[in-house]
Amino acid sequence: MATPHIQAEKGDFAQTVLMPGDPLRAKFIAETYLEKVRQVNAVRGMLGYTGVYQGQPVSVMASGMGMPSMGIYSYELFRFYDVENIIRIGTAGAVSEQLSIGDVVLAMSAATNSNYAAQYRLPGTPAPTADFSLLQAAHQAALERQEKVYVGSVFSSDTFYDDADSLRDWQKIGVLAVEMECAALYLNAARLGKKALAICTISDCPFTGESSSSAERQTSFRRMMEIGLQTAVTAQK
Repeated sequence: MATPHIQAEKGDFAQTVLMPGDPLRAKFIAETYLEKVRQVNAVRGMLGYTGVYQGQPVSVMASGMGMPSMGIYSYELFRFYDVENIIRIGTAGAVSEQLSIGDVVLAMSAATNSNYAAQYRLPGTPAPTADFSLLQAAHQAALERQEKVYVGSVFSSDTFYDDADSLRDWQKIGVLAVEMECAALYLNAARLGKKALAICTISDCPFTGESSSSAERQTSFRRMMEIGLQTAVTAQK
């Protein structure tokens, strides 16, 4: 049962899908960590794979950049492919001064400047929030690996090149990092009765100008990948 954006048939995806933004990161994860791996999607270059990790079926597929793209792919996975859990594993920019390149953030909630939630016609402002069981599993996985992670709110922005210096204002209220997909993922999960979590690696620091290379973003963020994979295993037990 293909959709306009995914060529896979029903049953081709595991109940839990890891979603990096970059298709090449999805390919790297599949080839590096999964056994019995098979490609299940290549439409528009959004590579998707299903395999086995620690005895559990796990899928990984790219989401693309931004909330519109994440909104499409996560909705179709939840709605048409019976996916129960989506774990975003992506990059983010440091907003909090305590964060440095390579730090891992578990996004408990996602503030946003997006109009994505307007479709629900709510009589107020929703609060896009992670599923607690996935958040707890990811935090426990990090503890078991003796990995330091930061847990808190991120800011999901509709703009990468922002004309205003608004990140200082988000910093004032304790936002840890800025990224571009989390709020749409959390809202889709809430609307469809599913579970979602974002695990992000700090790839750049907007206030200092520090940044990791595109090659590093594709392959070197293994701490985030491995925490995400362990969370996927826990989610399916």
